[in-house]
Formats: sequence, C-alpha cells, structure tokens
Amino acid sequence: MEQHPPQNSERSQFALLKSRRFLPFFLTQFSGALNDNLFKNALLVLLVSGGLAVGHVDTNTLVNLAAGLFILPFFLFSALAGQFADKYEKSAIIRKVKLAEIVIMLVACAALWWQLPWLLLAVLFAMGAQSAFFGPVKYAIIPQHLDETELVGGNAQVESGTFIAILLGTIGGSMLGGLTDPRALIGGTVIGVALLGWLCSRAIPRAESKAARLKIDWNVARESWALMKMASERKDVLLSILGISWFWLIGASYLTQIPNFVVSVLHGESQLIALVLSAFIVGVAGGSLLCERLSGHKVELGLVPFGSLGLSIFGIDLFFAAQAYQFVATEELAGPLSFVLRAEGVRVLMDLALIGMFGSFYIVPLYALIQLRTAPQKRARVIASNNIMNALFMVLASVFGILFLGLAGFSIPEFYLVIAVMNIAVAAFIYAQVPEFAARFLVWLLTHTLYRVRHAGLEHIPEKGGALIVSNHVSYVDALLIGGEVRRPIRFIMYKPIFDIPVLNFIFRVGGAIPICSRSEDEQVYNAAMDSIAESLARGDLLAIFPEGQLTRDGEMSEFKAGIERIVQRTPVPVVPIALRGLWGSFFSHCRPGAFKNPLRRFRSRVTVVAGAPIEPEKVSAARLYDVVLALRGAAQ
Repeated sequence: MEQHPPQNSERSQFALLKSRRFLPFFLTQFSGALNDNLFKNALLVLLVSGGLAVGHVDTNTLVNLAAGLFILPFFLFSALAGQFADKYEKSAIIRKVKLAEIVIMLVACAALWWQLPWLLLAVLFAMGAQSAFFGPVKYAIIPQHLDETELVGGNAQVESGTFIAILLGTIGGSMLGGLTDPRALIGGTVIGVALLGWLCSRAIPRAESKAARLKIDWNVARESWALMKMASERKDVLLSILGISWFWLIGASYLTQIPNFVVSVLHGESQLIALVLSAFIVGVAGGSLLCERLSGHKVELGLVPFGSLGLSIFGIDLFFAAQAYQFVATEELAGPLSFVLRAEGVRVLMDLALIGMFGSFYIVPLYALIQLRTAPQKRARVIASNNIMNALFMVLASVFGILFLGLAGFSIPEFYLVIAVMNIAVAAFIYAQVPEFAARFLVWLLTHTLYRVRHAGLEHIPEKGGALIVSNHVSYVDALLIGGEVRRPIRFIMYKPIFDIPVLNFIFRVGGAIPICSRSEDEQVYNAAMDSIAESLARGDLLAIFPEGQLTRDGEMSEFKAGIERIVQRTPVPVVPIALRGLWGSFFSHCRPGAFKNPLRRFRSRVTVVAGAPIEPEKVSAARLYDVVLALRGAAQ
C-alpha cells in the first residue's frame, strides 16, 4: 500500500483520482452502482411495458416484489459482510465480490434471453446480496488507504460518483428497457460493466485485516443485534448512523415519488421525469464535491446542522413551488424545454437540486466521522450496522408513502412538506443528544461568515500525544478560530469570566474547555484547573492557553504569565507557539469603541492563524514564548 501523503491543506480532492490508493477503488464502486441501476431499471421497464412474458401475474406485484428482493439481502447478509470485511484482507474481498457480479450478470443474460421472469427476480436478489457484501468493505477500506485529511474528499467523491452512477444507470437502463427486443443489448452491457469493474478491482492495493482472530458468527439475527450494540458504544457514532439512515429515508421518499410527482402534480411528459431526477442527483453529486472545500480538509461536523437546515428550508419551499407551478400550469403536458422556460419550473428544479446538495453536506461528514471514530478492528462491522439501518429506513420510507399518500390522502407536495418538517424534529433530537454538532456549526459559521480565515504552519502541531498551544489573545473568539482551523480536538484553558459568557459558554463546555483564574481570585478554581490540565496532558490531549491572561486593550501583546512554565514543569510536553493576525479592530476585540459595540467594523476581515515549530519542554520559558509569538505575529494585529 502507498504511504499516506503529508498533510497539505491546499491539496485538491481530485488529486486522489491520480493515485493508485484511490482511483481503482473509485472506478470499481462506480461500475458496481452503475450496473445495479442499469439492470434494475431495464428490468422494471420490461416488466411494466410487457417486454417480458409474465403470464397471468399482476405487473404491480412483480414490480414491488423486485424492489423488495433487492433490499432484503441487506437485512440477511450485512452482519456476515461486516465480519468478513474486518477479518479478511479487503482488496481480496472486493475482487471476489466483483467476480460474483460477473457470474450474476451471466445468469441475468440467460434469464433475459429465455424470458424467465422468476429467474430474473432471483438475479435481483443476488445483486442485492452482492451489494450487501460490498457495502462494509467499501467504506472500511477508505480510511486504510487515505490520510485523515483526505477522508472528507474521498468520501465526497465516492458519494458523488455513486449518485452519478445511479443517474446514468437509471436513464440508461430505462432507455435500454424501452428498445424493441433489447435482451441481447442489456445482457451484453451489464456483463461488460461487470468485467470492467473486476479489472479495476485488480489494481486496488492491499488493505490488511484488522481483526484476523475474529470468529465468524453465522447466526444473522444474533450478530445483527450485536452489531447494533457495537455501534452504540459511542453515542456520536450511533447518532451519525441514525442521521445517515434518516437521509436515505428522505432520499428514498423523494426519488420514489418523483415519477408520480412529475406526471400528476407538474403535468409533465415522461421525458420530464429524467430532468427532475437529474436535478436532485446532480445536487447530491455537486454538494458532495463542495464538502471538502467547505470543511477545510478535515472532518467538519459543523456542516451537518448546516445540511439539515437546508434540507428543511428547501423541502418546505418545494411544497410552495409545486403549488405555484400548478397555479400557472396549462392543460398541455410540459416537456423539459417548456418546463425550464417557466420561472416556477426552474424554482422546482432548484429546490430539488438544493435538497440534494444540502443532503450531501449532511451525510458526507457523518460517514467520515464513523470511519474516524470507530476502532479499526470494528470499523467494517459498525458500517454493516449502518447498512442494516439504512435498509430499514428505506423500507420505512415506503411505509410513510403508504400512510400519508394512501391512507391519509395527502398530495405528493404535502407529503414532501411533512418529510421536511419531520426533518426539523429529527435534527433537533440528534443535536440535543450530541451538542458537539451544534457547537461545531457555530464555530464553522463564525469562520465562514464574519472572517476570511487563512492558516500557515499548522503541520507543526503534533498529530497525536500531549502538547500545549500558546497564543496571543486579541478577541473573544480567538479560541473558536484556532479550534476551527486545527484538525485535532483542542481543550482550551481560558479565563473563567470569558468561559462564562452566554452562547460561547455552550461551545466551550462542549469542547471540554478548562476554566481558570489566578490563585488570588479563587484558589479552588485555580487548583482544580491545574489538576485537570496535568491529567489531560498526561492522557495525550492537545491543550491551548493564552498566557497573557487577558485580552489586549491596545492591540499590543502583554507579557506572558509564568503559569505556562508551571504547567510544563508539572507535565513536560512540547509547546507550539501560535500567532493570530488581523483580529484587532474586529467586532469581538476591545478596539475603539469596544467589543460588541460595532457589528459592522472590519466585517469579513482577513484573519491568519500562524504556527511555529514546537519548543521542547526543557527549553520553555514565558519570556522565550513571548518573543516567538511576537515574531510570528509581526508588526500589525
């Protein structure tokens, strides 16, 4: 396996497509998603159009049976798939899965040629099984081949590629199924795509087993329950799984109803279905690729609330957009061109595209979080539990459709409105359970609205182990800006009156900040803080402190207090100097007329976070640290 590249915040996610660590895997998973949707949609068109002889069997029954047979294997085989992916070398598993796909497609070709609908349904079940075995290894192999700084970009491209493959497969399969006697062409296409996927899989680098001694439990029900218990060991991971599954419920609700939505609500021709479907999927693909830029090459949980907010806003607007379109619709059926020539039609497409885009902001960081915060020896099994939950929620989407559209008599726009409102409740529950999401959102919002933040030298910060950051103190949001730029979680040591500021206090508490004051102010708080600092550094945490002890009142640095020396003497760790530039004069600084008194002052100003080389503990002194930070800061704040 290639070595991970050094951290580089300017490295483009598309550079991964030039690397053997990623490109063969990306092409393999892309071809698999393409083939699934090619065959599935071609078969559905053949069944509905009468292109296959099915005797006296009801077509609707066959269509619903086909959908159920494809999703059933995720319940039956995900538990086994997760165990295999943890126990065995992953690239070998992928190659075997792709070989199985070739065999399945050969059987599909024979079933098409001799018009055996029941064998074709069995093929759909086998395809679902193959996808169920591929799912855990697909997401478990990514963090073994990619650096932590590449996780968001890698997951984003996988998500984007998957949805583009779904779109191409849906359109291509529908077109193939609509041809006159397309059996040979369908069979040849799916076999060719399967062969291409297998050839790509042969170039995937090895990803060694992380749990070679794992004993396989063949009891699916027992192991599935064990996987859910394993996923619940970390609350943030479990709620991330629930969040991802909820998105798949939303996505399934939109995609399933789009054909009827176009025909019955938008009064459109069948060709318009492809355009509306494309808007949603292109939104997902484009949003996935934007995730890396918005997250700053790290797993940015602040994007998750941002994504869920957009899902609800544009989901609600879709209801009003559909009503507005119906108000101006003519009796003639709308084609793609006439639809986009109406402002109301463009609004519908934009809403669907933005729902897809914000959905990507929602799930890409959640996938990366699961990969990052799950122990490597359990990662594939936890991902398998995610696949089980996803399948369950997709079934639940069908149940919701029956309840609201069938029994309750809602229109499709009203159903979309209900889903958007329910998303608000689900989001509120998740963020109440894991406040870290909301706290990171506030930090992300600050660093992407009020300021234009740049950084330099952050590679000096150790990737692991106890270390201490020292910085000049310019404004009330210094800790948020540093925490937003540094990839490692930081516990800040901060002056207790600042720690107690409303709103900021919520963020500081969630981030595990340690409030401190001088011994003369409150000896009990001081002693408790020093003990917490020592324990945290000894545990290998990254801490940060502002040794000036207070915010600057004139834009100049004050001397560093000797407390920094006592901290390092008690727990010797390297100290990384950081300087903040560009914050003096901002809304949160004490520059005239004072903090919080001029909201428009230096709005969107450029701020830079600059780190210097670590200083060994035996060379640490308050005076030396002052000189280094002053030099890093430069002449102007």
